[in-house]
Amino acid sequence: MAAITADRNTPIRAAEDFEYPVDAGKKIYAGALVVVDTVDNLAKPAVTATTGRCVGVAQALADNSAGADGDVTVKVRRGCFLFKNSAAGDLVDLGDVGLDCYIVDDQTVAKTNGTNTRSVAGKVRDVDADGVWVEI
Repeated sequence: MAAITADRNTPIRAAEDFEYPVDAGKKIYAGALVVVDTVDNLAKPAVTATTGRCVGVAQALADNSAGADGDVTVKVRRGCFLFKNSAAGDLVDLGDVGLDCYIVDDQTVAKTNGTNTRSVAGKVRDVDADGVWVEI
């Protein structure tokens, strides 16, 4: 497509709420960290892997455990969310504010990429006694 040569009415939407097709056999719980896998372009609960692109937090249960690819969609929201902190050797701390943190599972983040085995969850915005505040 060629570059525009006149004014263009470009649509806009808030970059908070999105919906993605869910991988066959997967169940994504409300509140779970959700990724879209670069292998099949389908949503699934976050796990330790390098092929997941974090897209947000599930807003409701999306149960495709008995369905085919895309039979169910998951509604996700982007924002700043509280997740569990990783184990002692890979804890996120206040020195990590502004840096990337990495997916351990669908509710836990870590300081490192686990020797190139984890995908980015988002940016650390705060760390407190309850966990890690992550901007997705």
